[in-house]
Amino acid sequence: MKTKKRILLFTALLLPLMVSTELVLRNYFGFCHEVLMKSDPDIEYINLANQHTQRFRKNYHYNEYSMRSNPIDSSCIHILGFGDSIINRGDHDDLATTLLSNSLSTLYHQKVQFLNVSAGSWGPDNCFAYLKKNGDFQAKKIYLFVSSHDAFDNMTFEKIVGVSKSHPDKQYSFAIYELLDRYLIPRMTLKKNIQASVIDHIPEGAPFNSGFGNFKDYTAKKDIPFILFLHASIPELKEGKYNSLGQKIIEFAKQNDITMIQDINMMTTEDYEDQLHINASGQKKVAAAVLAHYQK
Repeated sequence: MKTKKRILLFTALLLPLMVSTELVLRNYFGFCHEVLMKSDPDIEYINLANQHTQRFRKNYHYNEYSMRSNPIDSSCIHILGFGDSIINRGDHDDLATTLLSNSLSTLYHQKVQFLNVSAGSWGPDNCFAYLKKNGDFQAKKIYLFVSSHDAFDNMTFEKIVGVSKSHPDKQYSFAIYELLDRYLIPRMTLKKNIQASVIDHIPEGAPFNSGFGNFKDYTAKKDIPFILFLHASIPELKEGKYNSLGQKIIEFAKQNDITMIQDINMMTTEDYEDQLHINASGQKKVAAAVLAHYQK
């Protein structure tokens, strides 16, 4: 009888604790409210359109074209910013593209949308596949935000949506299970710290990413100004120069007379979340660098 009473008492204490934990994880931290993705036969993968969610106290908005932007306003001046998680991560209001939409609207006394076409781990070829599939939205300028590793980061169409935990296609049913399965257990089983991987060497036999040349050709044909923004990783920041992959991108830009913005002399380690990704202060500096280019 004592054992049965202990079990009942333990259950009576544990159940409210689990319910409270579940509610806090869901309603405060945004568990079970992940940004979802889908596979795409042309782009590899893309975020679902018309998503609005809050995750880790940050707001995520995707419009009808899967952009991390407000819905398309046809009365606005449109500028396209393509990239990966560098311009994709963070609260909606903190993104460089959101800041630029506001700043450029003030500068030109006309509403501007700096549209954010991005997804985690997209390379220039993913970005160009989106452009080819969806058009340029009559953009006045096109920016491509890249890091050194993008030089040879080519699409493989390997299935990752619904396989990789960073590319989910459905929500977890329980927040506590998501906490365990996606975050705690992987960190306990991996021997090394989980950090953004920073590639600093040319993969053997890999071709230079075709997206760079495709953007150059497309924008030249359409007479749309094209600007490359090369983002530095922390190792590059400490070294004071871009690695061999970044040098390939710089060389490409010089050979093709492409305007380039580099942030290696603008950032500090305080602007980073990890070895590669930037926080809100980093997003402000990216926006400031683009805005300074406009004001030249």
